[in-house]
Amino acid sequence: MRIEDLGARLRSRRTAAGRTIASIAADAGLSVPYIANLENGRGNPTLSAVSNLAAALGAGLIVELVEGDGRAPAVPAALPDSLLQFSRSARFSTEAARMAKGTGTPETTMRERLLHAMAGMGSLAARPLAEPDWHRILDAAVLTTRA
Repeated sequence: MRIEDLGARLRSRRTAAGRTIASIAADAGLSVPYIANLENGRGNPTLSAVSNLAAALGAGLIVELVEGDGRAPAVPAALPDSLLQFSRSARFSTEAARMAKGTGTPETTMRERLLHAMAGMGSLAARPLAEPDWHRILDAAVLTTRA
């Protein structure tokens, strides 16, 4: 995996969980500048550092040796900035908490699932989406999860 792709994944998971770099740094035992550099596609992290970051983010780490040229499958694109901004809204937080409570899923996990589902829906659009679009996509998710 390229460092740029790792950085995008780290930032995506962190923001989906509503966490700051400082809170992740404290949990992972790493410095804020170190994590900021990784998220910006710079650095050469050790396996131990990535493992600590994964644990701090509530994620697992899978290391795989592959045959051939070693290229991994394509990494999903990072979440759109407009969606990340929307994910900080009170409405998004309220709906994610309600969905988590209704399913017994941890709230951070539900936030991440919801963000990625919304990003998937947004990827069907022929244009960049704005806040009103994200509200409509969230409406669809809310309606489909109601009992």
